Amino acid sequence: MPNTTAKLTWCKARIGEDMNWWIHEISDPIHWETDGLGIIDPRQFQHLLDLLEPLNEYGLQTDLVQEAFYSFGIDEILEDKTVLLKRVQDNILESEDPLFALPDVLDEEKGPYADLLDHVTKLRIKMLNDLIDFAQKLTVEELEEEIRESQTGDFLEGRATHYFTELTSILEYVPEGFELDDDEDSTPKSEDEKLEKDLANVSAGTDPEETLVADETMKWDEEEDEEEQTYEEHTTPPDEAPAEPAK
Repeated sequence: MPNTTAKLTWCKARIGEDMNWWIHEISDPIHWETDGLGIIDPRQFQHLLDLLEPLNEYGLQTDLVQEAFYSFGIDEILEDKTVLLKRVQDNILESEDPLFALPDVLDEEKGPYADLLDHVTKLRIKMLNDLIDFAQKLTVEELEEEIRESQTGDFLEGRATHYFTELTSILEYVPEGFELDDDEDSTPKSEDEKLEKDLANVSAGTDPEETLVADETMKWDEEEDEEEQTYEEHTTPPDEAPAEPAK
């Protein structure tokens, strides 16, 4: 069943310098702390589904995936350069619309998202042990230790670990010195042209607290430079005009 939290109806997000989306404001500030709260964009979520697909033959429970996220759709780009996302009750695994996915982390240790992390970690280890001939069986503890070390490094450097990074770290995990032949490019992709255009309209500035949002009325500097260069190439300055031939 879809998550139903009455107070969680909308949130405002901005894209950070790391090109991940972060919650700036939320309709339920009592239960949700926005500091370091990330949200997974539609392209990233589709990429996660692609990474989850090989785990189907190892017992992936899709209901855990569905229950682990709250679904949000793009409503509008606001004047303060944030994107307003409205809560929707669509099944995030079956919806035809591109949806943002907010992990259910109200209970970080025993909640739906924590259950999903535990589930996919076990399946990833099971798959790796099946596909790679290790001298000694790989364990869940080894993967979890490596993930913790990475997150600790982020914390010490003053960064929050984004949920997309956390999930991909598990779903793409291979011990050092080994590799899987079928590993693909880790860049999220989407076949939804409208979505790609919408997401391309938001780009991170040098300051992670500021975001440049492009709309149809904005002129990109690159286009202006190209127009100026074309004009100069087809215009001969008066002082460079060719001299008349001598009589």
